[in-house]
Amino acid sequence: MSKADLFESFARTGKALASGKRLELLELLAQGERPVQQLASVAGLNLTTTSAHLQLLRDAGLIVSRRDGTRVLYRLAGPDVAELVTVMFRVAERHRPEVAAAATRLTSQMLPDGVRIIDRAELLERSHRGEVFVLDVRPSEEYAAGHLPGAVSIPSDELAGRLAEIPADVEVAAYCRGRYCVLSYDAVHLLAEHGHAAHLVADGVIEFLADDVALTTTGAQAGSAP
Repeated sequence: MSKADLFESFARTGKALASGKRLELLELLAQGERPVQQLASVAGLNLTTTSAHLQLLRDAGLIVSRRDGTRVLYRLAGPDVAELVTVMFRVAERHRPEVAAAATRLTSQMLPDGVRIIDRAELLERSHRGEVFVLDVRPSEEYAAGHLPGAVSIPSDELAGRLAEIPADVEVAAYCRGRYCVLSYDAVHLLAEHGHAAHLVADGVIEFLADDVALTTTGAQAGSAP
């Protein structure tokens, strides 16, 4: 294989990332293994299209699969795939003004007044000191597959009915799948409306995975206190 052939081989992996929906599927797979039917439902795609995207991602070496009875489960090939995706996002934000502007608009439009974005270092430090209630707002099966130690699971679609489970006298920091995941934005909106001092965590699980942040994968019961 010549150098030109090698670079073409590298390029085929890059081409697999050239789809917004495939990037979304990679973010979903960073949360844990999923069958194609579940991926299609969450991503808003039909089964045929989802299968085609997954085949391309698998051919590029970005995901792997295994059979579980009659189902085929997909997952990221490794945490370095999450790193690749998050680095691409960061490079685009830093060097493409229109991407940075779009990300800023997303934050300004969806973040309520009084809600602060906190970075991972502050979150982990204050959580360790017991100064903040860490809330994981992803679906419960994603929480079970891997979450920050001490985080409590209340899925965003259940939060309105479970606000009584959140201490009123402690600040709350919400995170979800990734830095652009709207679930945490919806959660802090609801928390702020009900008088909680709420913060949005800058990163989500795909960034935690990319940066080798230790996650708990014990399948702790959703909603249990830390």
